[in-house]
Amino acid sequence: MLAGEIRDRMIEVTSKNGGHLAPNLGVVELTIGLHLALDSPRDRIVWDVGHQAYVHKLLTGRVKDFDTLRQHGGLSGFPKRDESPHDAFNSGHASNSLSVALGLAVGRDHRASDEHVVAVIGDGALTGGIAYEALNQAGHVGSDLIIILNDNEMSIEGNVGGLSCYLNRVRLDPTYNRLRDDVEQVLRRIPAVGEKMVSFGETWKTAVKQFLVPGMLFEELGLKYIGPIDGHGIEDVRKAILMAKKLSGPILIHVLTHKGRGYEPAERCPDRFHGTSPFNIKTGEQLKKKSQIPTYGQVFGRSLAKLAADNKRIAGITAAMSQGTGMDLFAAAHPDRFFDVAIAEQHAVTFAAGLASQGLKPVVAIYSTFLQRAYDQIVQDVCLQKLPVVFVLDRGGLVGDDGPTHHGAFDLSYLSHMPEMVVAAPKDEAELQRLLGTAIASERPFAIRYPRGAGPGVPLTDDFSPLPIGRSELLVDGSKVAVVAVGKMVAVARRAVQDLRDSGIDCALVNARFVKPLDTKLLTELGDRCELVVTVEDNATIGGFGSLVAQLLSPTAGARVVNFGLPDQFVGHGDVDRLHQEVGLDPESLANKIRAIINTHDKREVGSIIG
Repeated sequence: MLAGEIRDRMIEVTSKNGGHLAPNLGVVELTIGLHLALDSPRDRIVWDVGHQAYVHKLLTGRVKDFDTLRQHGGLSGFPKRDESPHDAFNSGHASNSLSVALGLAVGRDHRASDEHVVAVIGDGALTGGIAYEALNQAGHVGSDLIIILNDNEMSIEGNVGGLSCYLNRVRLDPTYNRLRDDVEQVLRRIPAVGEKMVSFGETWKTAVKQFLVPGMLFEELGLKYIGPIDGHGIEDVRKAILMAKKLSGPILIHVLTHKGRGYEPAERCPDRFHGTSPFNIKTGEQLKKKSQIPTYGQVFGRSLAKLAADNKRIAGITAAMSQGTGMDLFAAAHPDRFFDVAIAEQHAVTFAAGLASQGLKPVVAIYSTFLQRAYDQIVQDVCLQKLPVVFVLDRGGLVGDDGPTHHGAFDLSYLSHMPEMVVAAPKDEAELQRLLGTAIASERPFAIRYPRGAGPGVPLTDDFSPLPIGRSELLVDGSKVAVVAVGKMVAVARRAVQDLRDSGIDCALVNARFVKPLDTKLLTELGDRCELVVTVEDNATIGGFGSLVAQLLSPTAGARVVNFGLPDQFVGHGDVDRLHQEVGLDPESLANKIRAIINTHDKREVGSIIG
């Protein structure tokens, strides 16, 4: 059977490469039925988030290349327009599919074409505000559009909020589905008053249907509603889509599925197999032994829980990522002060601003790439009002196999140009603890970013004593070259500096700690006595930490300033170490570049160049 073959293939490849297994196992039949009813790539399929598109890839000519999934130079783990004409739009972040699909549909109408446009969105992604904005316009515009609501009761973790409760109501009571098409007939059978109730008009019927029938939320927005249907019945899915194709205007098909379907370990632990590292197929156990070194996220979660035990003002907020950020550890210790707002980063930030205005100390833990979605809220609702919200950004820098949609490549840039914001990056776990203590003690907007996974493994104590804001750390003194590094790049720079010192080049090494405010005193001193100042960051070089240092030193210092960071392009997917080598942020590349600059004996005027 095709569905079984697809599941076997996905389990085989993800067991070696890692990947988003549970979401894809849950949409096998749904995707087959979708392709049976549509003519892809002429008909356009837009996948929300896109981590559930492996089945789609296998059905659209990528079987031979599927072994390369999420490998450097191989297939992406998400839809990509330049990978296949069957991928209608690049995906990676949640809740945008309805906006994209509506744009495709209106564009089709403008071209006077007749292809079908389908958006596939999960119940978790439907909690995002942009999804409701699109639903609102879809009902108003009235263009032909099919929306598949894949309702599996989960995003990465269990869904929360009013929409989840609404869908649970629909899912758990079959009476609602039976009543959907015959409310009027039921009313007519009521003796004596039935006909009068029907003739009373649409207002009464609408009120009754809102109480009894699923889908009214969507119908009130101007969408026709079909379902709920069994998402694991290929023929059920196919027939529902064929029916929707015959109707006009926006149609929502409510499909019920089970995340992890067909693989017992994933059915039992869908959250663990949402995004998994390589594993043993027979047992489901991860092949990579768990490190004894805690991740940055775990250190953060434990630290925040300890700080909150003594500080009742502290509240924890996350956007459907409590386990990934380590906020689950805080939630277990202080459930009354923990808030998971679902996939709603904009709301998370402004909600935190509201809490801060009432004297609380909210800590918002969100992946770096996802906090980009709340840029305006950080500016308007936090920084402009000088509210002491703490932002904790996991996955800063390059994150690996998930690629450009998930790299935290821009946070130092977009946060550091916001007035009032303090921006910091720890070199190790112990420094993270102290920076967290610093942020809690401050009364300013404060952001701390760190990389994915475990740190260097330094010994940890309960030292949360605040660090002086804007003060860096001189790790190695020197007089010819000063290397100033940020966060994870401190360890890389340390090895490069040792290489240079071993070859007779007198190098200083500085742990910047703070991207904003800069340590102007130390940096100015180094700029006056060194021939070369080098900055190193795993952030976009343009507008990043190095740019700030160059602006500080270039007008007056005697040293040249050279900035090394991520290039002005989107970095692909693959192993993080390999990606760092590719962009020249490994110790050997860094040392060789610095050595080459020194050896050129370039006598050009003082200024900043980008490496």
